Amino acid sequence: MVPICSADTSPQLTQIERSLLLQLAQRSISYGMECGTLLPLDPAGYPEALQQKRASFVTLNRFSGLRGCIGHLNAIQPLAADVNENAFAAAFRDPRFTPLTSAELEGLEMHISVLSSAVPLVVATEKALRDKLRPGIDGVILKLGRRQGTFLPSVWESLPDADAFLAHLKMKAGLPRDYWSDQIEV
Repeated sequence: MVPICSADTSPQLTQIERSLLLQLAQRSISYGMECGTLLPLDPAGYPEALQQKRASFVTLNRFSGLRGCIGHLNAIQPLAADVNENAFAAAFRDPRFTPLTSAELEGLEMHISVLSSAVPLVVATEKALRDKLRPGIDGVILKLGRRQGTFLPSVWESLPDADAFLAHLKMKAGLPRDYWSDQIEV
């Protein structure tokens, strides 16, 4: 049985809908361990809110360390289908890790983030960006040319300071931590 920790979902979802997403992600991983494939799913069997096209990420942590994180930044399919696929992919297809094994279930935590549509921020300076950010609420996609870094809102838990948050995000995008350009898109 895959332990479930939390669903960091939007306030538009009810507690029941959040619980259904967590149960679905758990079933997806369990089914993947047993059958080696994605759990067959008909989103029509879920509440209307979970049938809407929404983007999600599923993050797996084991003993507080990252064990897998896969998701979509754009809504491409019903939320239930997105969580099902992302849970399976986080467990078995994250290229940074070997596929999850039953021996790793102890200490495993799962977090689901349901994303709202990205809204571009027009900022001229890094200070202006820091001033607009809402720690614990905003996720950030930072782009410069072909470089991109993305942090979900949950990253604020480990990087609560806006300066550190942005420095690490820039490094994730392959940029120096103190770099800024008016060509950066946020």
